[in-house]
Amino acid sequence: MRSESILAEHIYFRGFNGEMIEGYLARALSLQSVGSVVVIHHMPGFDRSTKEITRRFAEMGFNAVMPNLNYREGPGASSDDAAAATRAAGGVPDDRLIGDVAGAQDLVLSLSNSNGKSGVIGYCSGGRQAVLSACNIAFNAIVDCYGAFVVEKPPSEFPLPITSIVDQIPKLSGTLLGLFGADDKYPSPDSVTKLGEILSEYGKDFDFHSFEGAGHAFFDSSRPSYRFDSANSGWALISKLFTEKLGDGS
Repeated sequence: MRSESILAEHIYFRGFNGEMIEGYLARALSLQSVGSVVVIHHMPGFDRSTKEITRRFAEMGFNAVMPNLNYREGPGASSDDAAAATRAAGGVPDDRLIGDVAGAQDLVLSLSNSNGKSGVIGYCSGGRQAVLSACNIAFNAIVDCYGAFVVEKPPSEFPLPITSIVDQIPKLSGTLLGLFGADDKYPSPDSVTKLGEILSEYGKDFDFHSFEGAGHAFFDSSRPSYRFDSANSGWALISKLFTEKLGDGS
């Protein structure tokens, strides 16, 4: 169900270790009881395109919040500068990421019109982080949009000390939707297949879709990698999953 009225604003909330961090909250105002979505931004950071995505979830009839994972390295800085500072510091530590996502989930679930159900979605590095979050926090639904290094290790020349999280897969909560580009290198089609095999081994509920002619970041309409048809198909799948798993009737 769509919401004709939304409220979107920059906020501050308590994340990892109770630290105050910045977030972007978009609320559906016209519905009485709604599901909640935590949006994890891509590596370029807390930027215009991911704020648009957060508002889109509110328009779809959910409450949505995106934590600024780079806030500590660049409070008040532009998204590009804060993301660069985070990369220079070695990236977002996994334990801090989990704490920030948990705080974001607590925030949206505490809203007066929350129905108590929540999902998490992430893009690029956020795809891996969405899976990691759902292995440590209870979510009803998870969406991994082309998240690399879930099951594979980064190449030796990769600039950040990211590790595989394959050992955490047995703890995965909720239903996982994976949306991937068939022409992507990270994650490659082989990595996607391997992840599916591991999820099957542990009896997890998942649904993967790989789009021909699409590479990395095919959802991002601000970049040359954008693929209109793939992104539209992906949005339809996301809407279906969240409506089924986060709606009052699920």
